Amino acid sequence: MKHEIDPKDTIRAQAFELWIKSPMPMVTLTKTFDVTRLCRVSHRHGRKFNMLLCWCVGKAASQVEKFFTLPVDGKLYRYDKLAINVIIENSKGGISSCDIPFTDDIQQFNRDYLSLTAQAANECKSSFLNDYMVIGTSAMIQTELDCIVNQYTDQFCNPMVMWGKYRKGLFKTTLPVSFQFHHVQMDGGHAARFLDILQKEMLLLC
Repeated sequence: MKHEIDPKDTIRAQAFELWIKSPMPMVTLTKTFDVTRLCRVSHRHGRKFNMLLCWCVGKAASQVEKFFTLPVDGKLYRYDKLAINVIIENSKGGISSCDIPFTDDIQQFNRDYLSLTAQAANECKSSFLNDYMVIGTSAMIQTELDCIVNQYTDQFCNPMVMWGKYRKGLFKTTLPVSFQFHHVQMDGGHAARFLDILQKEMLLLC
């Protein structure tokens, strides 16, 4: 569920006044992650690397309170659930958008991820969870990328996590990840904390 809240009653009141009408309200941070454990878990358990990374994104975001509020159409909303959006190539060669509800249960998340992405790919239809605070993702795994910057617009305010192909080293596998967020939703310090938690979740994955 979501409900509108008065920005003046929140700690984001000043940020709302400063950034809600900004023509370029988005901020992008980039961090290189150690994804060695994700690769090992993926290979050992036969789970998609992208699914594991999406679950870690949701797990980390659920620990940062700022993710549960979002500016939409000049208003501020509070959400009680998170979802991860995945962009997939569909059977017609185009792309479809798929929202996957986040749950701490990685097995359930994996089942939802596999079924919902397969449905979107086969039917060439996008699916959306309007009552969830959706974290967008975009994986361009065809090539290694240092940084990705998405569209800077007030038409799309949701946070976005983006990456390319991971890089295999002799002892460690790394992946640069770009994180884009609306400045009303959070400040740079909150975003940096999210990225630190994300790395910890990757290292704790089993």
